[in-house]
Amino acid sequence: IICGLCNRPIPLDAPQSVHHLIPKSKGGKNGPTVTLHHICHKEIHITLSEAELARTYNNIEVLKTHPRLAKFISWVKKRPPEFLQNRGCEKKSNYGIISLIADI
Repeated sequence: IICGLCNRPIPLDAPQSVHHLIPKSKGGKNGPTVTLHHICHKEIHITLSEAELARTYNNIEVLKTHPRLAKFISWVKKRPPEFLQNRGCEKKSNYGIISLIADI
């Protein structure tokens, strides 16, 4: 299996996720999905709100063009396919930017 975001192989023993291109909460329950490394999936949801995913970033090629995700893809492509690491990140909220530690 190849990750739809970073195009690296997903090892059988590595965490993987199924990403709904239109979030389930926005009507995408039976819509198209893409298999991703768990770390790649987390980065998508750290970067974009469900409304942004449904409205603008609802296909994998457009997701890859988001500036933060493009930077992430460039960074993660230099790591081996089984790469997992906790990394500091920021997530948007109704209260501005909050800092999180991704549980990857």
